[in-house]
Parts: sequence; structure tokens; C-alpha cells
Amino acid sequence: MAFVELFVVALVPVLKTLIITAVGLFLALERINLLGSTARHHLNNLVFYIFTPALVASSLAETVTSSNIVSLWFMPVNILLTFIIGSVLGWILVKITKTPIHLHGLVISCCSAGNLGNLLLIIIPAVCEEKNSPFGDSITCSTNGKAYASLSMAVGAVYIWTYIYNMIRASGSQHNNTSTQVPKLPPMDMDHESQLALPLIAYQTTHDHHQGHVVKKMKQHIKIWTQRIKFKMLFAPSTIATIVGILIGVSSLLRKLIIGNEAPLHVIDSSASMLGEAAIPAMTLIVGANLLKGLKKSEVGVWIVLGIQVIRYVALPLSGICVVKVARHYGLVGSDSLYQFVLLLQYALPSAMTIGTITQLFEVGESECSVIMLWNYALASVALTLWTTYYMWILS
Repeated sequence: MAFVELFVVALVPVLKTLIITAVGLFLALERINLLGSTARHHLNNLVFYIFTPALVASSLAETVTSSNIVSLWFMPVNILLTFIIGSVLGWILVKITKTPIHLHGLVISCCSAGNLGNLLLIIIPAVCEEKNSPFGDSITCSTNGKAYASLSMAVGAVYIWTYIYNMIRASGSQHNNTSTQVPKLPPMDMDHESQLALPLIAYQTTHDHHQGHVVKKMKQHIKIWTQRIKFKMLFAPSTIATIVGILIGVSSLLRKLIIGNEAPLHVIDSSASMLGEAAIPAMTLIVGANLLKGLKKSEVGVWIVLGIQVIRYVALPLSGICVVKVARHYGLVGSDSLYQFVLLLQYALPSAMTIGTITQLFEVGESECSVIMLWNYALASVALTLWTTYYMWILS
């Protein structure tokens, strides 16, 4: 495949995302006001409870089977590695740039969570349908590619709605708790000498009970973090949808009942697919609407935005090459070049649009998230195309 053709293939899905983002920005303008704060809140709930679970369940049920799910075991591990490596690099970034505490979760999330769903569902079939595609027959390539992309989207959704959700929530809660703390002042009726003696008394008390104080503090921190992390989010709607989709896909009885045009209950699958198609446009519109606020006022600095781009488009893709090469050397991924291509591509994707949905749910860092996403997807048109070209070259 020629470079220009490949460039167009990779550029089109990113341009679609940018155009829909611009529409969301337009709808949020005060003169239009179709995506104000209240409208965005309700749309977020629809994405979280209805659209995303429907998309995940229908895609998995249609593409994952009992024969191919066993061979795909390394993909959840590979996606987990993208989150781990990205989180470590993101943590280093927030320390170097001294990012505001309430944005720690957002920055680390943008570094660790990639767009593992809609971009792969667009890019992979487009690559398969090209005449000079290195992945063989277009029909077989498209079928397998959709299965890979669907599983990638489902696993990514589970990680995002458990790990990323709780991290942004904890970061926002920590900021709120810190900002609401008011220092205690000495009573106004105390004389000056008594007020001066307060630090000495406090020091003596702390010194006498230092060991017990440390233990108490540790217990308090453990309790606070336990309260911040919603363990029920391990069974978020997207997680449940993943389980349901896989069960339908691998069960021959359920598959015959629900999947396929001749299936008696095919209307259930087609209805879920119809609802799922609204997930990606809705999430993208929300990011665009939040961007209006970010253009007016944002606490995210230039170095933070630049650091995220370097991590997502330089450090992570290079790490991915090393991971996949090691996995291929030890026979963990088989010989399917398309499967290896998807594994590599998971490291080179822009940040997940779902992060914008989560920041909107907690009302923390919405504007900053939109600014980060704008630059992220603007650069993706070049970076993603170049990495796609390089990955296909090393696998051909």
C-alpha cells in the first residue's frame, strides 16, 4: 500500500472525530445552547448506562466465538500493559510539571488510556479493504479485524470504567477535601502570651504521642482511599455488557437464538447495535462541548499538554514494539500479522474519549480534558498515520 493511500486511510477517522468535536463546540455556544451543562450531564448518563454497554455487548456477541476467544488471550494482557506503562510515565509527568492535584488523575488517565474502540473499528476494516493490504484476503481480514477491534474496545471499557473512573474520582475528591479544610485559629479571648505558647504545647503533645499518631494517620489514609474507590464500579454497565456479550458469543445455543439474520431473537441484537451506534458520536460531542469552557479558562499548562503528546506518540509506541517483539519471540501471539498489528496499534492511539465523559460526571477537569483532547487528536492525524505505516512495514 502506497504511503499516500495509507495516510488517507489513517487520516479519515481522525478527521471525523475532529469534525464531530467542532459540532459539539458549536452546540455549546451560548447563542445555540443545545449542549449546556444540564444537557451534557444527561447525555453523559445515557452514554454511561445505555449507549456504551449496548455497543460493547453487541460487538462482542457478533464477533467473538468459542474458537477465536482462546487465541486472543494475550490482548487483555497487552492492553493492561499499555495502562501500566502509561500510568508510570504519567505519574512522572505530573511530578516534573507540578500539575495541580485535582488534575493528577486526568493527566495520568490521558497518558494511560487509549482510544481502543472506535478508531480501531474504523481503521482496521479500512486497511483490510485496500487493494495492496499486507493482511491477505479482504473478507477474512475484515472479519478477524472486527473481532480484534471489538475485544479491544470491550477490554478497554472494563479497564477505563474501573481503573480510570476511580482514579479521576479519587483525585477530584482529594482536591475537594483539601480545598474545604480551614485552619484552626486560636480563640480571640486568649492573651498574647498564651497564643505564643500554643506551638510549644502542640509540639510536646505531638512528640509524646508520635508513634500512636503515625499509626492513626495510616488507618485514616487507608479508610479515606477505601471510601474514595467505588468497588461497585468493577461491575459497571460496560463490564456487565462485556460479560454478557462474551457469553452470547461463545455459547452456541445463545448465538443461534440471537445472532444472525435468521435467529429468532435477532431483533435484540439489532436493537442493541442501533443503540450502540450512538455511543461514539455522543462521547465526541461532549468533548467538543467541554472545549468551549477550556478555551475560556484552563489550568492545564503547555508543558503538561506537550508531555502527554510525547508519552502517547513517542514513548508508548516504542514500548509497544518491545512488548510485541518479546511476546512474538516467546510464541505468545501466534503468527497472525493482523493480530500483531492490532496489538502494536493499541500503543499508538490517542487518549480515550471516555475520559471526557468521566470528568463530566465528576465535574473535575472538564475544560482541561477538552484542551488536551483537541491537541491529542489534532496530532493523531500525523502521528497515528506514521506509526501505522511503520507497523505495517515491519510486519510485511
